[in-house]
Amino acid sequence: MNFHQVILLLLLIFLVDLSDRNVKANANYNATGYEDGTSKCNIYEGTWIYDKSSGPLYGTSSCPFLGLDCQKFGRPDKKYLHYRWKPTGCDIPSFNGQDFLTRFKGKKILFVGDSLSKNMWVSLSCMLHAAVHNVSYNFMPDKSLSTFTIPEYGISVNFLKNGFLVDLVMDKTRGWILKLDSISTGNQWLGSDVVIFNTFHWWGHTGRAKTWSYFQVGDKVVKEMDRMEAFKIALTTWAKWVDQNIDPSKTRVFYQGVSPVHLNGSDWGEPGKSCLGETEPVEGSNYPHTNEGEDIVKSVIRGMAKPVRLLDVTTMTELRKDSHPSIYTGGGSKLNDCSHWCLPGLPDAWNQLLYTDLLGNV
Repeated sequence: MNFHQVILLLLLIFLVDLSDRNVKANANYNATGYEDGTSKCNIYEGTWIYDKSSGPLYGTSSCPFLGLDCQKFGRPDKKYLHYRWKPTGCDIPSFNGQDFLTRFKGKKILFVGDSLSKNMWVSLSCMLHAAVHNVSYNFMPDKSLSTFTIPEYGISVNFLKNGFLVDLVMDKTRGWILKLDSISTGNQWLGSDVVIFNTFHWWGHTGRAKTWSYFQVGDKVVKEMDRMEAFKIALTTWAKWVDQNIDPSKTRVFYQGVSPVHLNGSDWGEPGKSCLGETEPVEGSNYPHTNEGEDIVKSVIRGMAKPVRLLDVTTMTELRKDSHPSIYTGGGSKLNDCSHWCLPGLPDAWNQLLYTDLLGNV
């Protein structure tokens, strides 16, 4: 082999190695792969398996700050507590609260978003507290920033209420204006080791549930616009903020995927029904109704410069028509909540997948 052939061979080896690194980097962005030592799979594709032995990690007795405890508020069935998420093609580790606390000793974890973010935050706080229930803790709920800390481990798990991520400002003439291209509170998102963002639930609100009067983009102010278009503009604004302000060597960013509602049984092939009275998930691994919000989230994240790990929980969550509080929220039988989730319950599986993703990156 002459000199030129040696140079060509070395160049080929270099290019193959570079290509392999690029493939791994791109896979890292999607956050869907998990390797259990024998195989690799998408941990967000799978089915719900009924497993009586996979009972909840906590309850009212082991989590004194538990909120949407459906059993406490009179839900008569318990089957929803024993479904385990099983990805197709591999197994994922069970949640280990002691291990989580050890790995994240001295760290800050922040959830930013709406009440579905709060659902996930309370779930993780309960899962960690149950793992070391004899250790002192501080739980401080607030209208804006709520905190859960375990001083012995120096860990804090916090929730910052921000349902739109973009600015909602009061105008003396028009009332509340949702400024889709503006984020002025992002400094509150800095300083944590892990941040889990979420927004979607509020974008579909109408009537009394609607908390704003106008949309604004630049100088243009309108009374109404296509909600999914507004959501995409706002999420793109958030993405630009992350690209400009987050240092990936200091902070890992996740996006909590869209959490669906189950108010219309037509979505899963049973017209006239809602989540009320449902005791089993939708069978199989596919949900017949498409979610436009999920597609927007994936599109925006794909276009980002900084790495954001998508907790792609939409499909697995769509299957769980049985896991909502419905009338068991403590608010009376007239309230049928098919948006939030019982605790213990489905958000525990979200946190198991967050834990699985972090195991590969801690």
